[in-house]
Amino acid sequence: MGAFVKILRAVDALREFRRDFDSIAGVEVGLVMTMGALHDGHRSLIARARRSNGILVVSIFVNPRQFGQGEDLERYPRPLENDLELCRVEGVDCVFVPEAEALYPPGFSTQVVPDPQLTETLCGLTRPGHFGGVATVVTKVMNLVRPHRSYFGQKDAQQVAVIRQVARDLELPGQIVVCPIVREASGLALSSRNTYLSTEERQQAHAIVQALSKAQSLWTGGVHDAESLVANVRAVLACEPGVTIEYVAVVEPQSLQPLHQVEAGGLLAVAAQVGKTRLIDNVLLGQTQHRLPIIAIDGPAGAGKSTVARRLAQRLGFLYMDTGAMYRAVTWKAIQLGIEPTDEARLTELTRKVQIRLAPGYQSAYPTRVWVDGEEVTREVRDAQVSSQVSAVSSHLGVRTELVEQQRQMGSPGGAILDGRDIGTHVFPDAELKIYLVASAKVRAMRRAEVLRAMGLPVPERSELEALILGRDAQDSSRQHAPLRRAPDALEFNTDNLSVSQTVEQLLNLYWEKTGRNNAP
Repeated sequence: MGAFVKILRAVDALREFRRDFDSIAGVEVGLVMTMGALHDGHRSLIARARRSNGILVVSIFVNPRQFGQGEDLERYPRPLENDLELCRVEGVDCVFVPEAEALYPPGFSTQVVPDPQLTETLCGLTRPGHFGGVATVVTKVMNLVRPHRSYFGQKDAQQVAVIRQVARDLELPGQIVVCPIVREASGLALSSRNTYLSTEERQQAHAIVQALSKAQSLWTGGVHDAESLVANVRAVLACEPGVTIEYVAVVEPQSLQPLHQVEAGGLLAVAAQVGKTRLIDNVLLGQTQHRLPIIAIDGPAGAGKSTVARRLAQRLGFLYMDTGAMYRAVTWKAIQLGIEPTDEARLTELTRKVQIRLAPGYQSAYPTRVWVDGEEVTREVRDAQVSSQVSAVSSHLGVRTELVEQQRQMGSPGGAILDGRDIGTHVFPDAELKIYLVASAKVRAMRRAEVLRAMGLPVPERSELEALILGRDAQDSSRQHAPLRRAPDALEFNTDNLSVSQTVEQLLNLYWEKTGRNNAP
């Protein structure tokens, strides 16, 4: 495990890379397909994928089959070195950067033709063949990578609808995960083509944001007639002479068929020319891309919190936020900088500045992958020197306070599972699902004995183990900072007569019942 991204250009090399992980039980692969010129919108997709998958593949390919005659294929930005650096910092494992000949070798003659009802509308009216090119490259790359999850942005709403249908019809591997639009501070949707805009054109493009915002406000205020919504959007855009409207439409988000009334929800989509740059944007009316839940698992030591949380995160495709690994990451960085474990002031300042990323591991010895400031240190944070100092580092209130803030930031997008003695009471008091996992001292002593035997270590008498466990409970409950407490709204769950698998299954059922969700991320 190192800090370098594997860069592959050949199809056979990508196949070989993917085969390396076929035999590893439990490893899951994420895929983010891009045309490069990566911006914060892409970064959000990559970060989302990194959280949930042990292996992450990003493809960078300016696909000639989705560009029509007279479009910007030749001038499409290709800052590959910058893109590779972003991928490195975000912890990407493999970047697939093929030439066109690699994906479309001599004799390649197959084109995936999506349902015309999805392609002969909106952008498809002026870009014939575009979505066939998209569907073809997506089908080919997804079959090569065989991801468990592929991530696409809501900004390209028509593309999302097409890919979802193609994936269903052709049974492409894995789940399609759609992520929210990422916007600049001005509200303009991030796009690689934004680099074409002059300062004046960027100001003119803001009319698109204003028009969509007005439509959202009108719908919320009770205007559900599609014709009225379209007319209002057109009126706002018409006030900006630098904007030429291509289309404004209200459609059903999945089928893309026109709506006359927007009751349960609809997609209002816009395409417009600003100078020589074509921009698209959209807003979901009556539908929001809800943040995935946060699951907080508290409880006494030995109740199985970490094991259950990891398994649950894997089943749901959530980030398992290994708080212990975060303290180890800070300790490792402190050692590199020569900061003494007793220096609370410098450690607190370091913790405030350090950037920690976590992802599922794919080796049993390293269940959590860890990056510090863009460098993977999964193995390093487990070495003897870190282990000897982590307790002293983690004892400082300043370090803990700063790491709790980082945990809140990492968990804020949702789709995260944490365990600890105060996760539901202090770190995430607003978590959608709180579990207080318990087990009797007798059962916890038996489990501890099994762990010690597996490690080849001496096993004390069970009565001694039980006494140690009860003493730990008393100590944890009486701590001045972060004492063990059951949150008032936490659901107590006793694991005495349950295996880990049975516990996970019951918690999954509880999650689906409480959130009304199925098991798709």
